[in-house]
Amino acid sequence: MCDLLRINVDRGVMIGDGKSRFSINGQPIFHFVGTSTFSEYTVIHVGCLAKINPEAPLDKVCVLSCGISTGLGATLNVAKPGKGSTVAIFGLGAVGLAAMEGARLAGASRIIGVDVNPAKYEQAKKFGCTDFVNPKDHNKPVQEVLIEMTNGGVDRSVECTGNVNAMISAFECVHDGWGVAVLVGVPHREDQFKTHPMNFLNEKTLKGTFFGNYKPRTDLPNVVEMYMKKELEVEKFITHSVPFSEINTAFDLMLKGEGLRCIMRMED
Repeated sequence: MCDLLRINVDRGVMIGDGKSRFSINGQPIFHFVGTSTFSEYTVIHVGCLAKINPEAPLDKVCVLSCGISTGLGATLNVAKPGKGSTVAIFGLGAVGLAAMEGARLAGASRIIGVDVNPAKYEQAKKFGCTDFVNPKDHNKPVQEVLIEMTNGGVDRSVECTGNVNAMISAFECVHDGWGVAVLVGVPHREDQFKTHPMNFLNEKTLKGTFFGNYKPRTDLPNVVEMYMKKELEVEKFITHSVPFSEINTAFDLMLKGEGLRCIMRMED
């Protein structure tokens, strides 16, 4: 949320002098999201740099820099489910499974995965998923299905799809009086969130988060330590490892729903 470094994918240059640090054949190459981490060496603003345990394997902890920390923190830092609580996770991609992992670590007794792809359930079981709901299997809104399943609504929900209808469902499925919904997915710029005001008067709480409420420079090293202490299992998030020359293969796997996180290997 830093005013100076807030993500600006259009900038592509260093803040200090407005210039790129990369070029090829005299033509500038721009810094993607201010980091350019698909290069073996890079130049970044000091605010984008987090110093971590030098013993940590970079080919594993690199996946903590975005999706996993976002989902994990959304649950642990923002939703904050209590031990024995019921949690619904909307969207079972890498971010959603990280949110599910957070619910498991927090001691949730029931973790309900919600996704339109039934193949996601088997993978989700590794992250503590106890129930699975496919909205396409029902002829009524999925929030009503979840309320019936849980006798009034879930204690916490985390939305990780970016679909505004899923966001509405995630909010409306939480229990009156104490339920908290956390929005993680990024919606389309023209989307509008519509719900009845009585949902707020009935003391449902709606929150949003960016990067799981972690401060990258100070908090990311602590997430790495969770991995080093074997409190957080990163390997199960990694489905493929491909050489950098096959980066488009990794994108194809993602678009087919076959890859959670792909590790890019720099060639010699």
